[in-house]
Amino acid sequence: MNKLITVAVIDSGIYPHIDFKNRIVAFKDFVNGRKNAYDDCGHGTHVSGIIAGSGYASHGRIKGICPAANLAGIKVLDRLGNGRIENVLDAAGWIISHQKDLNIRVVNISFGATTFGEKENLIALEKAIEKLWDNNIIVVAAAGNEGPGRQTVAIPGTCKKIITVGSTDGKDFYSGRGPTSECIVKPELIVNGSYIRSCNNSANGYSVKSGTSMSAPVVSGAIANVLTKKDMSPKDIKKRLHSCCTKKALPDNLQGWGLLNISEFLNL
Repeated sequence: MNKLITVAVIDSGIYPHIDFKNRIVAFKDFVNGRKNAYDDCGHGTHVSGIIAGSGYASHGRIKGICPAANLAGIKVLDRLGNGRIENVLDAAGWIISHQKDLNIRVVNISFGATTFGEKENLIALEKAIEKLWDNNIIVVAAAGNEGPGRQTVAIPGTCKKIITVGSTDGKDFYSGRGPTSECIVKPELIVNGSYIRSCNNSANGYSVKSGTSMSAPVVSGAIANVLTKKDMSPKDIKKRLHSCCTKKALPDNLQGWGLLNISEFLNL
C-alpha cells in the first residue's frame, strides 16, 4: 500500500481550510500548547495551501503544487509571526520522532532571521536542521526578504546541506542574497514569490502574499509531487533541481543555480 507523502510545515500553524479536507494528519503547537489545528497569524496556512491546497473552494482555480500530499502543521511562530529558537529545535526533534509513522519526507521553513541571538544558538539551530537532512528528510527554507546586500540570507537558510529558495526581487521585498559567512553559495535556486494567492484563515477563503516565504513552498510542493511518482533521496532531488534550473540575467549571489523550470522538474 502506498502511503501519502507528508510535508511538515514549521510555521505559524495551519487553519483547517476546506482545501486541506482530511489531509492535516498532525498538528503540534510549541507556542500555546493547543491540541486542535489553528493559525492565529495566517502565514502557515498560506504556505500550506501553496504546497498542497486542493482548490476545492475555488472550483480548481487555486491549487497547490501537490494536492495529493498530507500536511503536518507545526506551530513555532506566534500571532505576530515571531518565534523562539528553542521551539524550532523542539520542532525538528518532533519531526524526526514522527518521521516514519507520518511518512514525513519534506520539511518547509518559510521564516528566518539574519541574526538569531547568540552564536551557540545559531550552531544548535543549524545542527538540528541538518540532522533532518541526514535523516533522509528534504528540507526547503526561504532565503528571506532582507536583501539586496550580500550575506543577507535568512537563518536557517544558511545551512549548508538544505535547499534554500530565493525569488527575483519583487516590488515589496528583496530576496536574501549570499554567500553565507562561510562563503557557501546561497540560495540554491529562485522561483516566483510575488502575489501568490493561497488559503487563508477561513473555511474557504484565499488571500495574496509575496516574499520568499511563498517561493519556498512552491519548491516543497514540487518535491512532494515528484516523490509521489518516484522515491528519491535528498541528494537525488537536489541534483534534479540543479538540472532543471536556468541562469538568468541576475547576480549569481541572488539566483544560485538559476530559475527553476517547475514543469520540467515535475515531468519525470
